[in-house]
Amino acid sequence: MIRCIAVDDEAYATNIIADYISKVPFLELAGKTTSPIEAINWVQDGKADLAFLDIQMPELTGIQFLKICGSKCKVILTTAYPEFALEGYEHDVVDYLLKPIPFDRFLKAVTKAKSILQQESVVMPAAPELIVQTGAPAPDYIFVKGESKNKFLKVAYNDILYVEGLKNYISMYLPGQRLVTYQSLTELNGQLPQPPFYRVHRSYIISIDKVSMVDGNTVYIGDKAIPIGETYRESFLNMIREKNNV
Repeated sequence: MIRCIAVDDEAYATNIIADYISKVPFLELAGKTTSPIEAINWVQDGKADLAFLDIQMPELTGIQFLKICGSKCKVILTTAYPEFALEGYEHDVVDYLLKPIPFDRFLKAVTKAKSILQQESVVMPAAPELIVQTGAPAPDYIFVKGESKNKFLKVAYNDILYVEGLKNYISMYLPGQRLVTYQSLTELNGQLPQPPFYRVHRSYIISIDKVSMVDGNTVYIGDKAIPIGETYRESFLNMIREKNNV
């Protein structure tokens, strides 16, 4: 079950979302509130997997909410103002629902959220006794789809410099080579080992082993400057500091 919260300064709007949630078998209402501050506490306490979040709220805007805890749960924005859509996607939201929200559009958004959460779920390690019995080392490569239906290319993790995503396509950059394949960045992120790979932006995954410099909000791999997204900045920089005991 996906635990959901509805956050809107209009109580009737949270009631609509709550009613929609009750109609979807894989959703569970964890709470509804007109206070974004209360919702932040729920998210910080780990009580929500998915938040339906209004953008225009007097106490705290939806964008401010995203900056505070957008990385701790998935977010679907709800608003009557379509001009805010682009800014929302900059924060890696799942979807953007324009009020009044039809149920079929709501269902499409939560199905997308379900898929993303499933892809990002942590794969449980094998039981210790099984590891001892098999002694099989973890693979140091990945297969990516080629340009034809049944073609797959074997790529060593150590050869990957960074990956750039664009909608449902990714560009994987290797020394002197670029591979383009039909796959989402979120899906690939769930397949790559972490470390050495880290998602630093909604459009980029990097290999920390290939980083030559971190300067402010930018990572450099060779001559390539890669931005660090606001959603990922704190955790990435904390990892850098921990490695250097700063």
